[in-house]
Amino acid sequence: MKNENKNQPKSNGMKPKFNAYWIYALIIAVIISFNVFDSSASNTDVTKNKFEELLRANSIKKIVIVNNDYADIHLTEEAQKEFLPKGSQDALPWLPGRATLTYNFGSLENFENNINQSKEKYNLNFDLKNENRTNIMDSLIGFLPFVIILALWIFFMRRMSGGASGGGAGGQIFSIGKSKAKLFDENQKIKISFKDVAGLEGAKEEVQEIVDFLKSPQKYTSLGGKIPKGALLVGPPGTGKTLLAKAVAGEAGVPFFSLSGSDFVEMFVGVGASRVRDLFKQAAQKSPSIIFIDEIDAIGRARGKNNMTGGNDERENTLNQLLTEMDGFGTDTNVIVLAATNRADVLDKALMRAGRFDRQIYVDLPDLNERNAIFNVHLKPLKLSNDVKIDFLAQQTPGFSGADIANLCNEAALMAARKGKQEIENQDFLDSVDRIVGGLEKKNKIISDKEKKTIAFHEAGHATASWMLEHAAPLVKVTIVPRGQSLGAAWYLPEERMIVQTEQMLDEMCAALAGRAAEKIIFDKISTGALSDLEKVTKQARAMVSIYGLSDKIGNLTYYDSTGQEYFNKPYSESTAKLIDEEISSIVENQYQRAITILTENKEKLTELAERLLEKEVIFKDDLIKIFGKRPFEDSLSEKLQDKLTEKENNSEATEA
Repeated sequence: MKNENKNQPKSNGMKPKFNAYWIYALIIAVIISFNVFDSSASNTDVTKNKFEELLRANSIKKIVIVNNDYADIHLTEEAQKEFLPKGSQDALPWLPGRATLTYNFGSLENFENNINQSKEKYNLNFDLKNENRTNIMDSLIGFLPFVIILALWIFFMRRMSGGASGGGAGGQIFSIGKSKAKLFDENQKIKISFKDVAGLEGAKEEVQEIVDFLKSPQKYTSLGGKIPKGALLVGPPGTGKTLLAKAVAGEAGVPFFSLSGSDFVEMFVGVGASRVRDLFKQAAQKSPSIIFIDEIDAIGRARGKNNMTGGNDERENTLNQLLTEMDGFGTDTNVIVLAATNRADVLDKALMRAGRFDRQIYVDLPDLNERNAIFNVHLKPLKLSNDVKIDFLAQQTPGFSGADIANLCNEAALMAARKGKQEIENQDFLDSVDRIVGGLEKKNKIISDKEKKTIAFHEAGHATASWMLEHAAPLVKVTIVPRGQSLGAAWYLPEERMIVQTEQMLDEMCAALAGRAAEKIIFDKISTGALSDLEKVTKQARAMVSIYGLSDKIGNLTYYDSTGQEYFNKPYSESTAKLIDEEISSIVENQYQRAITILTENKEKLTELAERLLEKEVIFKDDLIKIFGKRPFEDSLSEKLQDKLTEKENNSEATEA
């Protein structure tokens, strides 16, 4: 018996929660039961001949005409035993109208005349009366279409208002204009601080002032200062704008309302403006507080540009309400608005002015030292081999954002696990960089020997020219294994420059054109494989001439418009346009001839490099040193890099001291 009790499921003692569907089930059960009971007590229909027989036999006790439609015939006790079905006289005795027959008479006037004649003929004496009855089932069926329409309307309104998350008990239908911002307060704190944000030192200094104001506002207001209305975080995708905003909220310890710009957009007119009003109302009630709007360009785009119909659309109404709430009448509340976007050029000027967003904080791609700090954060949970050097990884990832570095670390871990390793090695990180930048290797792709030879000389041309040019990026790796959409690739380690000089741009263009130049020298033919090189070179040459003013013929002029207002009209004449085209063509052709000259002088080494590439498919910097020797200007580059690392070590030692 004890074992049986153990096997029985134990009750947790909790009562089942109430569910509104129980009421619906109860109503349906009542309707079905009533219908069953009513049908079980239903009357038996009789024919005209049967009715005449009842009249002749004087078996009728009473006739009730119901709704002038049919007649209920009540029989005498003797007749009930003879005419009613066996057992029906004892069924459901509590229901009225039991033990009766139903006669559909057709015409009421003829029926009454027939009754009167039968009474005189057979000397009958029974009651005849009229009665109006209402059938509950018929009434329910009549109202059923309206009930279905109402239920569908309630269902769709609940879905459009966000269901149970719309806010308020039972009021989801009317909560569509409420703000969808997620609140983080003392009950749900943000645990991210500035220590969790690697790099972004300049941006952290900017937002630190906002944190100080929220912690101790008297420090600033005592001198007559006012709270900044907002700060706009601008920068490329993946640089950590949202993470920085969360760190501000975590450091300040004040209520934090987080939402996206698309949360204001809805199919109903006026909903966006209503949500803006509700958002600022909630923030004012919990002031001092922070509102963070991610991807604000969803509602903050410049007004009037794309309004072809002349009407006032919903997005502009939402933006107008946001402008009013940020800097309108009655905005003396300690509410700071943080916003993030990577499309600051499309935002409305009224939104960007001081008094709304008092400061714009540019969150740029991380430099060498910042990438080093970001790697330190993302490599902590990983099991690393002893050959992994964070400084080396930071050097190999120029142009990577924080999100790219996080993806790189995760990809390296997956690659090591796929190979069955117990630790993540340095080669796993290098392979992950290749996969992220160039795409997945396609070793099974069918390439003919002729095409493979063309690709090898093309990539060898890039490698040779970049090795011989002072300002070209130093080579890291060359491969003819197809990756992604490319048939071959060369990896370089570009120097991080704040400004670029003319000679540097020309050397990069020459190295890019060296692939096509190698095909011309070796095969006396050119192929379509240089499309990406030509696109890159053409853009660089056009930028030199029309943007940066690096052309002697055009002079110190730029036709670049940072506001993005020039859409249809060129800011120069037709003759100037012709001159720009000629200058672009001249720059590109000069660098192409320069690449041919360099490769012609080193044709034997170029051929040796291509043959080694055909043999190994992948070659590295050491292979180029064996063929060409050490670069004459390699010492200056290595000295600069070593100076940077030494300076960094000195700074870290000073910090520890």
